[in-house]
Amino acid sequence: MLLPLTAWALTGAVFYLKPGYVDAYETLQVKSYSLEPRIALPTDQAWLEVRVRKTILGEHLLARTAQGWQHLDPSSLLPKPHPSNDDIRALIADAILSNPGRYGRIVSVEGNDITTDTDVHISLDWNKLSLFQRGKDTDRIDLLYKIHYLQWTGIKPLDKVLGMLGILLVLALSALGARLLFSRGS
Repeated sequence: MLLPLTAWALTGAVFYLKPGYVDAYETLQVKSYSLEPRIALPTDQAWLEVRVRKTILGEHLLARTAQGWQHLDPSSLLPKPHPSNDDIRALIADAILSNPGRYGRIVSVEGNDITTDTDVHISLDWNKLSLFQRGKDTDRIDLLYKIHYLQWTGIKPLDKVLGMLGILLVLALSALGARLLFSRGS
């Protein structure tokens, strides 16, 4: 019973103090540049939301429809083709300049998945022109979360049973401690 209580207390301290959270959960952004004021958007489209951005790769029109996000060429309003690996490398290299200590240099580009020499994995969502980053520190903190919240096996029904058992054991231990405390005085 001591091991789960110690693990719970230590992981609780990590969640309270949050060491390493800033880098582990940093929101990596595609770097944007100033737009030219010449872009005129049509008003006859069934778009729910529109974003116009300029990156190192040029201008982008991101339109959200009922079916999801579309990445369009602002001039033709046709779907913008998926970038080449070299273009993705340029886009990501521009974005990771914001925190070179965390991201280092790009080692590989495989489709929308990018790996750096600091072992950070970056995913590109081309339709939203957004990035998601994850490193070993993120994995470590997520593991501590699973330990803290009694998600030990990865099998939800079993973890629920183990979690309930753990809670019952903590309550039993507390009741025994209280009984010992109050029975000593009698």
